[in-house]
Amino acid sequence: MPKYLLTANYTDTGMRGLVKEGGSKRREAATKAIEGLGGKIEAFYYGFGDHDAYVIVDAPDNVTTAAAVLAIGATGAVTISTTVLLTPEEVDEAVKKSVDYRPPGG
Repeated sequence: MPKYLLTANYTDTGMRGLVKEGGSKRREAATKAIEGLGGKIEAFYYGFGDHDAYVIVDAPDNVTTAAAVLAIGATGAVTISTTVLLTPEEVDEAVKKSVDYRPPGG
């Protein structure tokens, strides 16, 4: 299954909910949402700095991941950025592919 890194930032509304419910309850809600779509949360962490939460998700495909991110983001409690993660083996495959490309001005 493809892996995705979701980085999340809580809005003021989301932060109030986090303070009220605690971090474990938010992880449970995220797990329920992802598992309900046939995926799995591999890791869920909170952090200091640029993002409030970091979540690694195994999901069936991009459409499934988009569905989860859209539904969660539509609540207005959190903004999410999604990064598709590649395994080293996938990168091995990618570098073996021939690409016919001309850079600008080249």
